[in-house]
Amino acid sequence: MRQELDAVAFDLDGTLYPNYRFYFRLLPFIIREHKLLRAMGSARDTLRSAAHEGRFYDLQARIMADILKDDPGKIYTKTEQLIYRGWEPIFKRVRLFPQVPETLQALKSDGLKLGLLSDFPPYKKLEYLGLSDYWDVVLCSEETGRLKPDPIPFMALSEALQVPPERILYVGNSVEYDIRGAKKAGFKAALVQNPLFFFHRKVPEADFIFQDYRQLRRYVLS
Repeated sequence: MRQELDAVAFDLDGTLYPNYRFYFRLLPFIIREHKLLRAMGSARDTLRSAAHEGRFYDLQARIMADILKDDPGKIYTKTEQLIYRGWEPIFKRVRLFPQVPETLQALKSDGLKLGLLSDFPPYKKLEYLGLSDYWDVVLCSEETGRLKPDPIPFMALSEALQVPPERILYVGNSVEYDIRGAKKAGFKAALVQNPLFFFHRKVPEADFIFQDYRQLRRYVLS
């Protein structure tokens, strides 16, 4: 596989760490702010479903405000303070999947460019997770005005890495957003499945499926 690649890019949430470790620590917030979270989820589903014009965060706040029957400016501020900024310190206590730093270092040492593309702002999360220094490019899809699986964020990543899509392997945990989005953009795609799950479904769209980051390392560098 190494001869076919110039870069490996990653999703963040649920890909570099298990989602359950984050959600367990987030549980009190989920109970307290469940209406806000449901509105945000619905807004993002709406924004994923069709092309739209305008600043992403303003559009998201407007849709949420319609759902919650509230002022868009107030919802914008509340979402920024409670979710975007409020969740970030939790990552100081979230543990990565085993072998993530070792794998990133091995790929980088072999001359591969490393990218990261997340649907939520990743910058402080990476700092708290101790992963800030590995990347050639870090992008938030929201900054492109589109969310995965739209190909636009993936193409922005390809352009920023200065690597053609077919020479990039994208690693993610979501079949719908990561794998199908990457393949739609012309990337190769690898699916990480939580090793705690005993049953793993087959995913024909994925070029590679793994449960242990040592498997990914061997696959890429062979």
